[in-house]
Amino acid sequence: MSSTTIPVAAGNTGSDLSEVRDWIALLKPRVLTLVVFTGLIGLLVAPGSIHPVLGLTAVLCITLGAGAAGALNMWYDRDIDAIMRRTQRRPIPAGRIAPNAALGFGIVLSVISVAMMGLATNWVAAGWLAFSILFYVVIYTAWLKRRTSQNIVIGGAAGAFPPIIGWAAVTGDVTLVPWLLFTIVFAWTPPHFWALSLWAHGDYARAGVPMLPVVEGARETRKQILIYTVVLAVAGLTPWFVGFAGLPYAAVATLLGGGFLYHAIRTLREAQDETGRSLVQDAAARKTFAYSLMYLFILFGALAIDRLVLG
Repeated sequence: MSSTTIPVAAGNTGSDLSEVRDWIALLKPRVLTLVVFTGLIGLLVAPGSIHPVLGLTAVLCITLGAGAAGALNMWYDRDIDAIMRRTQRRPIPAGRIAPNAALGFGIVLSVISVAMMGLATNWVAAGWLAFSILFYVVIYTAWLKRRTSQNIVIGGAAGAFPPIIGWAAVTGDVTLVPWLLFTIVFAWTPPHFWALSLWAHGDYARAGVPMLPVVEGARETRKQILIYTVVLAVAGLTPWFVGFAGLPYAAVATLLGGGFLYHAIRTLREAQDETGRSLVQDAAARKTFAYSLMYLFILFGALAIDRLVLG
């Protein structure tokens, strides 16, 4: 009897799992988490009620739609992703997923997410979901990103639509409050992203992407971070201004806004050369970026607690 053994499926398991991870990576899961969270909060604080199964379906549709936009963004940006150090290992530039496969994946997910949203909830929510995907892929990725240093200001609207979509899934309409939530995310995007771009400016310069630090310089970027942080601090209080949220939310929003301003001022005053380039490896900007992620999670979480728990 031969002692030869045949390796069955063991050798393929790691490869299969790796391939699944690559397809998940196309959805930009780290970005997805925040997008889905703000959409969920929009759904939870909306007046009226929705069946839990339909509510979960709506959140799933927001997830799929945002992931589809991420996949289409990676398909379009595969040329510059191959140049920038922080994106070279993405599935398409690394050669692990073919561009056409990623394109098809994004389109299929887009259609499924919009159709499912319309059938499960209503076509107002589905329409806003479709518009958010188109805005991110066409307006931001294909048009603005490579043409203007204001790309993230205008294009940031794409990531601000989920609260509107979640609200519309419950109510079937869009009133003042979801637009206020949109404004918060819209004002949050520039200081969040520009803090990142301060230390990633070299990547953008090599790829020819006109991000603000590349075009206007680091010093101007630091000023703009502070300006938009002031706008954000005010925007964060608007749900309280209109009577939608109570004093507990207002207190949290004030503390969070003050914390963001503190980090923005430290970023502005960080040790730097005459052009505004950091002499301490953008330590303050990195902390501002990390704080910005915590800010949005806590602020929207506080709104949900204020409405659902404290009444």
